[in-house]
Amino acid sequence: MMPIKDIEYAIETKNLTKKYDDFVAVDNLNLKIKKGEIFGFLGPNGAGKTTILNMIVGILNVTNGSISIIGHDIKSIKEKIGICPQKICLWENLTCNENLSLIGDMYEVPKTIKFERMQQLLKDLQLVDKKDSYVKTLSGGMQRRLNLAMALIHNPDIIVLDEPSAGLDPQSRLILWNYIQSLCKKENKTILLTTHMMEEAEKLSDRIAIMDKGKLLILDTPSNLKKQVGNGDILEIQVLDYANNQEIILLIKSHEEIFDVVEIENKIIIRLKNGMTKLPNIIQLIEKSGNNIINTSIRENTLEDVFIYLTGRGLRK
Repeated sequence: MMPIKDIEYAIETKNLTKKYDDFVAVDNLNLKIKKGEIFGFLGPNGAGKTTILNMIVGILNVTNGSISIIGHDIKSIKEKIGICPQKICLWENLTCNENLSLIGDMYEVPKTIKFERMQQLLKDLQLVDKKDSYVKTLSGGMQRRLNLAMALIHNPDIIVLDEPSAGLDPQSRLILWNYIQSLCKKENKTILLTTHMMEEAEKLSDRIAIMDKGKLLILDTPSNLKKQVGNGDILEIQVLDYANNQEIILLIKSHEEIFDVVEIENKIIIRLKNGMTKLPNIIQLIEKSGNNIINTSIRENTLEDVFIYLTGRGLRK
């Protein structure tokens, strides 16, 4: 088997497709994921993110297309992959040490190496003082960190993280994010990350694939993706009677110099330059039309704005 260091791409998919009867969950996906990068999948629920990961790790069969892992078929190198699922999978009546030891035995990690890795993982993920505590007594954040440690006990080259920050408090999220970044930078691991959190995707990912309805909409670095929307501000306006939103949108388009304006979740989303300067005129225009504004905000564009620009709806829909 060719060593991973001699392969430019850790994962390649060609026309990867998954169907359930007439429903297409993943539609002809072509990806080349580089060795040593954090690759993010961003999209709403049902976009196909978890389905893609489950095919890559061999949990789901492929309907059409192919997957290459380190230049080989997935079935021959499953030991190269560590999986941290969205749903926490632990033995509640065992301690942290016992959970790690058991999963290490399943991967046939030699005992001396296993013990060293256990201690290091517990240290890195700030669980040393909980090593002899039963899992059922741990907080949700601690359980999620232990779940990640179990995915790493066999020292895989590729790590799959499905919604790793789901349900975490800010402190636990920061610990997890810092550790994920260190795996890539210090150990040259290839990390696949699915999330619907824009902040998580932008902070961690070297490149991001934005998905919707099983299709790849766009793939690039976070900064380049935001450039797709262009420089400028994002102005959000909410009126009392949102049934009038479409009339207000037409009014704004006809009177103001803007890039784009759409309705998302009953809010009017306006993309424009010099937002602070133009905001008073827009407010006056809306109020003169007989509509009452109940909330306004202005910010820089985000990855969600890229998604809105591509699909006309929000990531959280």
